[in-house]
Amino acid sequence: MEKISNIKNVNDLNYKLKVSLEEAKRDEKFKNFIQSINLSDDELMKHTSSLKDSFKEYQNCLQCKNLFECKNNINGYCYLPVLKDGMLSFSYVACKYKNKSIKENFYLKNVTAIDIPREIREAKMKDIYTDDKNRVEVIKWMMNYIKKCKSGEFDKGLFLHGNFGCGKTYLISAMFNELAKNKVKSVIVYWPEYLRSLKSSFQSSSNDEFKEKFNEIKFAKLLLIDDLGAESVTAWNRDEILGTILQYRMQESLPTFITSNLDIKELEEHLSITTNNKSEKVKARRIIERIKQLTLDMEMISKNRRN
Repeated sequence: MEKISNIKNVNDLNYKLKVSLEEAKRDEKFKNFIQSINLSDDELMKHTSSLKDSFKEYQNCLQCKNLFECKNNINGYCYLPVLKDGMLSFSYVACKYKNKSIKENFYLKNVTAIDIPREIREAKMKDIYTDDKNRVEVIKWMMNYIKKCKSGEFDKGLFLHGNFGCGKTYLISAMFNELAKNKVKSVIVYWPEYLRSLKSSFQSSSNDEFKEKFNEIKFAKLLLIDDLGAESVTAWNRDEILGTILQYRMQESLPTFITSNLDIKELEEHLSITTNNKSEKVKARRIIERIKQLTLDMEMISKNRRN
């Protein structure tokens, strides 16, 4: 025979659940919201807390005008009840603004961005600034490069150097994204952070992780090495990592782009580690020669738009 105390506990719980649901239904909007779910109150009361959370997000969506105004837990998604085979569950459903964004940015799946901020990942050619004459030459070159690539002609890339915040990375990312619309796959990597991550995986027990990270850059159809010269140089990351990647891409004629705050001469000094060692100078010179083989050297000195 079931203990009377157990029966009482169950009854108490059911009573509390029922009271909680009835209190929530005092809000006419909430009441209308749950009426669309074809379940009895005895079933709905088991989910009162989740229903209240869902209702809150649903109300947020009714008042929302764009993704930037989204107040829900997951941007662009609403936590909604789903009834299937008489069982109630909850899932995150994309809103109309999110669905539109997904459709418009579907081509971005062709671009792999490693440690790159969202603003850069979603860069668009139509949004680039053209109000500075110091940017005109670079923009014209990129427009011509896009035109050639779309016709199947992939020339050497660009070593784009200039002052901090002038938009070097944004411009090349916008170009890569434009090419992605034609299913051209590319990789954009923030070099200093990539080296830290690569070193960490190299020192771990998983050699497969290191190989995967390394080969993703080495074999990329189109590659942007962002902010070369901002890293702490070691013989390992210069010769074994950067040197090997550049050597392979030079041999295979794979388009390679590089951004830096340093010009080519300054970059050579940076890569020398110590300028008093002749051997180090030779190794740095070897890297520079590979960069020259792979890229066209262009400078862009422009307004710092990060301020």
